[in-house]
Amino acid sequence: MLTTAINRYLELRRALDYKLATDEIMLRSFVRYARDRSQTHVVSQTALEWADRSTTAWQRDKRTRAIIGFARFLHAEDARHEIPPRSLPGSAHVRPLPHIFSKQEIARLSQAATQLPPASSLRPLTFHTLYNLLAVTGLRISEALSLLLSDVTPDGLVIRETKFLKSRLLPLHETTVSALARYLERRQGVATKDEHLFVSLKGTGLCYETVSRTFRQLCDSAGLAGSPPARRPRLHDLRHTAAVRALEACPHARDQVTPHMLALSTYLGHASVRGTYWYLQSSSRLMQDIAGAAEAWLAGGEQ
Repeated sequence: MLTTAINRYLELRRALDYKLATDEIMLRSFVRYARDRSQTHVVSQTALEWADRSTTAWQRDKRTRAIIGFARFLHAEDARHEIPPRSLPGSAHVRPLPHIFSKQEIARLSQAATQLPPASSLRPLTFHTLYNLLAVTGLRISEALSLLLSDVTPDGLVIRETKFLKSRLLPLHETTVSALARYLERRQGVATKDEHLFVSLKGTGLCYETVSRTFRQLCDSAGLAGSPPARRPRLHDLRHTAAVRALEACPHARDQVTPHMLALSTYLGHASVRGTYWYLQSSSRLMQDIAGAAEAWLAGGEQ
């Protein structure tokens, strides 16, 4: 019964553009756990026991949220399905603060990429171009790795059917256009039939694991690994950095803030501006701008 219910639940949610790949794995794990206990309905105590088998508070919270959504769906049809409580001791997941890269840190990361072996291969230029592209555009890594040679156009990058199944055209700064042109000149000399923009030494499209591992290695060699209790930078932090730098460039005029935010949300490929707020973190420049605006307001100036 629960297995059939999972299929219906996933079909409905995916019709609303949710992917739920991880949720499906977790829910099927829960159903096996419940089935071993001869249960045909969601029981709160069983759900909490299953969630508590996680090794971390973050994973426990993720399991709890997944089962609550599933239980609410079933409870609407059959009240015998119990909805587990949301507030479990130690279950709340605190989103880690992203590392916002400075221009100097980006330069050090880029320089480290140029030193990658083999020196005469395309590999150093590939990673140098890829990480800089992420830093200046805020592309999702999945979007960057999916780019094809034909997606580089005179009008910008064509980003096809990504997270929210929408495509968009990404205009590029002239310096980024020049950097991509230098890379393309070398890339088109690679003897491969693979059409991906960024390729490995084997001539095939880069995979996430390789890009993420190389990023960590470059952070270490560039002295960006951080020391406890600081958290080491993540690849996704390059997207956060691009969003924050774009916010810093927002015009000070009050009537320009909303259009700027909407443009940034569209550029980042978010379904709504609410998704963009997760990427906006305070920086020294932003705090200075806020302080200046507050002082002007208190002095009776422009609000």
